[in-house]
Amino acid sequence: MAAAARSFGPEREAEPVKTARVVGSELVDTYTVYIIQITDGSHEWTVKHRYSDFHDLHEKLVAEKKIDRSLLPPKKIIGKNSRSLVEKREKDLEIYLQTLLATFPDVAPRVLAQFLHFHFYEINGITAALAEELFEKGEQLLGAGEVFAIGPLQLYAVTEQLQQGKPTCASGDAKTDLGHILDFTCRLKYLKVSGTEGPFGTSNIQEQLLPFDLSIFKSLHQVEISHCDARRIRGLVASKPTLATMSVRFSATSMKEVLVPEASEFDEWEPAGAALEGPVTAVIPTWQALTALDLSHNSISEIDDSVKLIPKIEFLDLSHNGVLVMNNLQHLYNLVHVDLSYNKLSSLEGAHTKLGNIKTLNLAGNLLRHLSGLHKLYSLVNLDLSDNRIEQMEEVRSIGSLPCLEHVALLNNPLSIIPDYRTKVLAQFGERASEVCLDNTVTTEKELDTVEVLKAIQKAKEVKSKLSNPEKKVSEDSRLSAAPCVRPSSSPPSAAPTSASLPQPILSNQGILGDE
Repeated sequence: MAAAARSFGPEREAEPVKTARVVGSELVDTYTVYIIQITDGSHEWTVKHRYSDFHDLHEKLVAEKKIDRSLLPPKKIIGKNSRSLVEKREKDLEIYLQTLLATFPDVAPRVLAQFLHFHFYEINGITAALAEELFEKGEQLLGAGEVFAIGPLQLYAVTEQLQQGKPTCASGDAKTDLGHILDFTCRLKYLKVSGTEGPFGTSNIQEQLLPFDLSIFKSLHQVEISHCDARRIRGLVASKPTLATMSVRFSATSMKEVLVPEASEFDEWEPAGAALEGPVTAVIPTWQALTALDLSHNSISEIDDSVKLIPKIEFLDLSHNGVLVMNNLQHLYNLVHVDLSYNKLSSLEGAHTKLGNIKTLNLAGNLLRHLSGLHKLYSLVNLDLSDNRIEQMEEVRSIGSLPCLEHVALLNNPLSIIPDYRTKVLAQFGERASEVCLDNTVTTEKELDTVEVLKAIQKAKEVKSKLSNPEKKVSEDSRLSAAPCVRPSSSPPSAAPTSASLPQPILSNQGILGDE
């Protein structure tokens, strides 16, 4: 059964009593291993130890904490693996552990905490281990400027520890003081939080469902979050002034969960500085520094109006979601790269009104049959349309006139099995056919020669069509001669946008927006 996550807030339950039970044993080679189940509130986990481990623990506790030496059942040389002795020892060892936990109810001695794996699963043990790690390596990690990886369970433990209001160094060991964590997190710039699918380790703890607070991070420039529940994350907005790159994967069901977490309880909200219409419950400040946002591999079905909160975004990755319609992107004037691959888009109507300055657009893996909505994306340089439902070669004409387009992908569409598919697609680009790289393959001289032949054949067909319809030609000539003469404007024609080099996002060594 999954552990129930404790909620945020001032009303907190008393700290649960920890218990340890020896629930069984198993024979490994020539010795017996005892299976211990530890319970801490709703959290449970198992640890395995042989008798010699108990003996070593006991010797250290006798020396350090002066506990009764006779508390541990004695060693046996003869018949130590017999069933009767093992069953009796299981009961005696359980009594031994329960006595130790009762002797140290608040903070277990370090040697006992490690023996029972508190540093993996128990709040005080987790925070003590993390504090000691940062005491020893914190300055080195900050100086190197590397990404610091931490788990949701560790963040949950720190959050719980802070809310308990206890001394920051309950164990008396200065290395385990919570202050080492707070000093480190206050200055950290690059953070990665990765949960686990299913139970964590040998426990019943569902790490991806645990709540935690990120407000202890005051200087983040980049954050990556995966396999967490975005609805249970608090405090991320504390990094709004500095955060430039954010990735949230396998964690969200809507964009609002990520961008407007503190207003999730409100029905109405507006970004700060917006023209307010009607009653507004909450005014939310925008993510002014955010230029790259990766929300791929979530369960997002809508590009909602929370995009107003990221006005300076340049790189947006919404791939591998369930987006149905290309909405609200007109609010993002600085967009350069958009990845909407592997969604459920079936229409591109009015795309130019929402993606006016786009340079890279990935629409692979959708339900597209028509491309007419792309015909005015004059700044487009890279376009991926692979794995769609495009059947007719005529659809390619909608992108054939785009002046800056250099890379096009159309593989795994029905039209890609048409004979001479490549040359027929390249022919749609006319004089620019040599400038286009189709399906990541550079155009060859032989293909260009074939394109010229196709163009000549098409031109001959058009001439023949005109000659075979003389009435239509006479009618057109009469209409043209009757049209008034219009003096050309003195203003020069507008020049087509020129291709610009694509800026790169801020990435960790793992990558935050993924490969195109």
